[in-house]
Amino acid sequence: MNRWIIVPAAGTGSRFGGDVPKQYQLLNDKKVIEHTLERLLAVDESVIVVAVNKEDDRWQQLEVFDHPRIRTVHGGDERADSVRMSLECLQREAHTDDWVLVHDVARPCVRVADIKKLIDSLKDHKVGGVLATPVSDTVKRVTNPFDIDSTEDRTQLWAAQTPQIFRYGVLSWSLKTAVRDHWKPTDESAAVERLGHTPQVVEGSRDNIKITRSEDMAIASAIMNYQQEKP
Repeated sequence: MNRWIIVPAAGTGSRFGGDVPKQYQLLNDKKVIEHTLERLLAVDESVIVVAVNKEDDRWQQLEVFDHPRIRTVHGGDERADSVRMSLECLQREAHTDDWVLVHDVARPCVRVADIKKLIDSLKDHKVGGVLATPVSDTVKRVTNPFDIDSTEDRTQLWAAQTPQIFRYGVLSWSLKTAVRDHWKPTDESAAVERLGHTPQVVEGSRDNIKITRSEDMAIASAIMNYQQEKP
């Protein structure tokens, strides 16, 4: 049984703004994507498939892509498309029960220890699961579009992160079914859940933030500095 890692990195980062996608922004002397890939390379000996935009050539200028365990494939318009295309490029090598770990390129602060915890916690699971953290904020359901409709019970709410890890066969079929049904899952777990499977959550760290807007760069930089001081 093998394990594979997929990094969807074909997005243009419209919410981030500017001409340079967020994965190529400079963060503590390296590009965001470099930090992310270096942490994934440190997990184990898995092959990493990075789904890049077909119009993108910035990745070709980065030394990390010379690593023998990193491959590239053209991604799609949506995250789910990029993951599905990456799975398709592995179909001649991967087996149904192989594990596939999917990680956001914009989560460069993920702790290697948390990734290993996710892998170890779910090694005997039939489906897979996700890194997540319990929701600590009070969550409001809003309508019209700013009126508070209700307050959610946060005791059963978790904020999903990545990596998310699933069996190759389950994940591949889930994403193919989503395409067939003209439905766009927001993450891999949503696609798997829709087919009636029950993934699990594994508690991760709150510093595994996703860079979405420009102000998140300063937060990510501070987190990395903190992690160096207190790994």
